Amino acid sequence: MRRPASRAGLALLVALATAGAAAAQETAAPPSLLVPAAPGGALPAEPLVPDAAAPPATAPAAAPAPASPLLPTPMGAATLPDEAAAAGETPIAQAYGAFQRGYYLSAMRLAEPLANLGDPAAQTLLGEIYGRGLGVPRDETESARWYAIAAKSGMAEAQFRYALLLIDGRVVKNDDAAARDLMKSAADQGNPLAAFNYGQMLIQSAPTGGFAEALGYFRKAADGGVPDAEYALSQLYAYGKGMEKPDDAEARRWLSEAARAGHDTAQIELGIWLINGRGGAAVPAEGFRWLKGAAERGNPIAVNRVAHLYKDGVGVPADRSEAGKWIVLARRASNSDTVLDGWFRALPEAEQKAALEAANRFRAG
Repeated sequence: MRRPASRAGLALLVALATAGAAAAQETAAPPSLLVPAAPGGALPAEPLVPDAAAPPATAPAAAPAPASPLLPTPMGAATLPDEAAAAGETPIAQAYGAFQRGYYLSAMRLAEPLANLGDPAAQTLLGEIYGRGLGVPRDETESARWYAIAAKSGMAEAQFRYALLLIDGRVVKNDDAAARDLMKSAADQGNPLAAFNYGQMLIQSAPTGGFAEALGYFRKAADGGVPDAEYALSQLYAYGKGMEKPDDAEARRWLSEAARAGHDTAQIELGIWLINGRGGAAVPAEGFRWLKGAAERGNPIAVNRVAHLYKDGVGVPADRSEAGKWIVLARRASNSDTVLDGWFRALPEAEQKAALEAANRFRAG
């Protein structure tokens, strides 16, 4: 299951060459299906699908952070907290066990005395309970208070969560410098989401020189299973940022990891790389499957590419009916192009009507 990045919404500022920046603006396929040449190089030999886009100048705001490994989402009732106590578990283990099983009030009752005695794990647990309103009314101020106390004790999870609050500036006063210090501390202790966010901070603070240090933090986050970090690594390797030269094979490996973890943009780029044979052997059928999945979820770039692939029979047998349907869908997504439009207009009227009807029956999801 994909683990989304934190809600910090920091920019992943990947400064690219002019050709890459131009590619980032692409939304519709160009008249030809050639991949743009790399700066100073020649066009590759007859690639089939254009690159989806270079990394954006700013990454979109990330999704809210899920429950961390320290505070996993409850999995349903299994044993009562009293049974855990009888089994000889420590009080903090009992509190976390109750939390995991969905006994939030029991978890709170067990954690509160420990938190008041200075246990940072219990303080972090209370921050989570209040912050998410689990068994009690949601109280972001009380949540922030407990996260702040635990963060001072060096608890990585609390440092990460409180850093997000400092960046957001809504519950507590914004303090980017303090947030950066806390995020680094949490990252250095092995928190994957903190590592990803701190990597972004490094690039944000030094857009032309922060890549080398950020690379190590992105790798920590990727090794910890953060799909956004896996995708970020793929882009650094693809464009040679923070290293001596680009490495398409390594970029493709990380694209594959991110795609398998559910990262939408990685799935589209991986599909294109597999069709073009970038970073390894061409596998058109597998590339088509990645693009088709993204298109069925409504991604406009993937919709355009799938229309071309059905039209040209690349990675899938040529199919005029399917091509026509996806061309109509590309138009509706404002990502058609002159090649597709001209091909569609040349279809017999009956086939155009059938394509419109098929597109009307399509439901993205």
